[in-house]
Amino acid sequence: MQSNLHKADQLLLILIFSLFIYSLLAVYSGSGQYVQEEPFYFLIRQIVWYLIGAGLMFLVAKFDYELLEKWAVYLYIGGVILLLAVHFFGTEKNGSQRWLSFGFFEIQPSEFMKIFLILYISFILSKVGKSSLTFKNSIPVVCKVALYSLIPFILIFAQPDLGSALVILGIAVALILVSNISTKALLALFSVATTLLGLFAYFFYFHHDLFTKVFKPHQLSRIYGWLDPVQYGSDYGYQLQQAITGIGSGQLTGKGFNEGVQVQSGKVPEAHTDFIFAVIGEEFGFIGTSLLVLIYLLLIYRIIHISLQANNLFGAYICVGTIGLISLQVFQNIGMTIGVMPITGLALPLVSYGGSALLTNFIALGLVLSVQMRSKQFMFSKDDIIS
Repeated sequence: MQSNLHKADQLLLILIFSLFIYSLLAVYSGSGQYVQEEPFYFLIRQIVWYLIGAGLMFLVAKFDYELLEKWAVYLYIGGVILLLAVHFFGTEKNGSQRWLSFGFFEIQPSEFMKIFLILYISFILSKVGKSSLTFKNSIPVVCKVALYSLIPFILIFAQPDLGSALVILGIAVALILVSNISTKALLALFSVATTLLGLFAYFFYFHHDLFTKVFKPHQLSRIYGWLDPVQYGSDYGYQLQQAITGIGSGQLTGKGFNEGVQVQSGKVPEAHTDFIFAVIGEEFGFIGTSLLVLIYLLLIYRIIHISLQANNLFGAYICVGTIGLISLQVFQNIGMTIGVMPITGLALPLVSYGGSALLTNFIALGLVLSVQMRSKQFMFSKDDIIS
């Protein structure tokens, strides 16, 4: 079925444009401390990235997502090969080996892997069908999803890139939660996750020597700064303390655009990327941050609506995977800025300055639009037909 861009969900596009406005204001204000001689440097580059991302989103939307079913496994394998290539031939920056260099440009395979994982797990779960599974029949499905999620998780965690590794888990969890596996299987998974968190806390407090062998030094510093930002306020907890101070000082309406004391004085590091929420909190206050969160909630709600209208399970699962991708990033980024999550370096989707993460989110949204533009209401969907 041919698709036309004028059929694209208008509300979804309006929400994306709203995040674009937030991005321009916050990137300009948050980057001023770095480029005082060229105040529009990061702003112009962000506009360029947004134009590229939007073009890529519409290009993906025009492509029939159903054709990706037969390519999902090959894309996944290609993604794993790229992650292995990073391990052996990757370029190292700031203590992390995450990029592959091709001379005049670099790619970050972990970003592509997020999309490939959404497609492959969606393919796996769509082939299971709609009927509810028993606990026994759920086990192979859960094990398969867990295996194919853990492979990229381990490879990305070893780079080290804890933020992207958590996004991989977020995608897998979101898809498993809406699948047709039994409630007992879900409870078993919840018990395993709770046990792992308990072991995490146990080794941190009682076997710290073993704990330090798992996490890299800079990851440990972020954990220390998160658990006790006051004690480590001069080093590990500095970023978090300054961000919280800035957000708190914004109060109800904020200090005004480009008037944030913490941000403009340079006390909030990476204010235009990782800590961009602190810029919004200080300069636009509780009202500005609440409106931003509301936009994200509406975006997720709209994707849920599109998933419910999808003609087949593969399309519905793609939408759910995208929800996992976006919601985990929003929760983690805002959470680390206000101290409820450790600092991982995850960008705020469609708001933070950057290229690779922004393009990944646009590709995912392009897949959602592809699902939406090809959705028609039939008496029986393709997945209901018994051959």
